[in-house]
Amino acid sequence: MSNSRENILKKVKQALETPVPLPFPQEKSAPVQYPATGKNLKQEFEETFTSLQGTFYNCENEAALKSLLGDIFIHKEWTKIYCKDKHLAKLLQSMGVVLHENLATCDVAVTDCEALVSRTGTIVLSAAQAEGRTASVYAPAHLCVAQSVQLHYDLADALSFLQQKYNGNLPSFITFASGPSRTADIEKTLVTGVHGPKEVSCILVG
Repeated sequence: MSNSRENILKKVKQALETPVPLPFPQEKSAPVQYPATGKNLKQEFEETFTSLQGTFYNCENEAALKSLLGDIFIHKEWTKIYCKDKHLAKLLQSMGVVLHENLATCDVAVTDCEALVSRTGTIVLSAAQAEGRTASVYAPAHLCVAQSVQLHYDLADALSFLQQKYNGNLPSFITFASGPSRTADIEKTLVTGVHGPKEVSCILVG
């Protein structure tokens, strides 16, 4: 009985250690399904993102970012600002913002991102970020601050960028957020904010 158990465990271990072959090897050589439109990446991201009910802002540098953030907080009446990214937290504190520590009771979560996808208007986030998996989901509003170098045309381009950034060791969790949470499960009526933030904004710097 003991030998039988040991044999089973040995087989399981071998199975786990054996790499699974790529199921569709021809995928890498397949023609591109969504050829680039020729539009400016920023312009295309803005058009797609806003069509998905996202709010887009653009500014040139960090000084302009501070001014823009201050205007947004006043306009939206956001006073409980949640942020765990070190660089952004330091920038907010230099503006006199006292950061809110409780995600459950905040007005907005301010995060960075891994990448932006212009074709689908998507913000790419991962577990490797300071906020982990929660800030962009549980806050009533999500404000993402991205850099122009993070713009990519398609999901494949963004994933290739992440492969290079993490030397092939991708984070354990990667998520794609395209505008506010939406569902039409109940009587096919579109409702926002059921499974995530009701409002998603993106500031592109540079």
